Amino acid sequence: MYHSFDFSSFLLRLLFALLLVFGTWNPTGWSYLGWLIGEEGLRLEPLVVIVGLVLLIGWIIYLRATFMSLGWLGVLLGAALFAAIIWLFVDLGWLSLENPGVISWLVLSLLSVLLAVGISWSHIRRRLTGQIDVDEIES
Repeated sequence: MYHSFDFSSFLLRLLFALLLVFGTWNPTGWSYLGWLIGEEGLRLEPLVVIVGLVLLIGWIIYLRATFMSLGWLGVLLGAALFAAIIWLFVDLGWLSLENPGVISWLVLSLLSVLLAVGISWSHIRRRLTGQIDVDEIES
């Protein structure tokens, strides 16, 4: 069945990408990795393992969709574009390399955008060009 894709559809995918990326790790320590490797060391409890598996499933879904729709070249070009944007911000003086926390937040945010674009790319491409992507089926 055909489902419409609009800006709110992209924002929903971006929200899930942000939750996935920042839920896995962020500079505050309030993340899965901060919980898994706490001050008392590695925690292997059932709830920690379940949350880790849910995050892993999310990463596999997002990464597979991103690489299937954008390909390696698209992912590398997207990463290069975002690296150049960070470089521009540093060059303009809007961002300082002295503060790694801010750079971490920016890199994680841009990674989320790249994943959201990747998981949305087939829809975006169809809207821009009218072409439909189909998955290849191996025989």
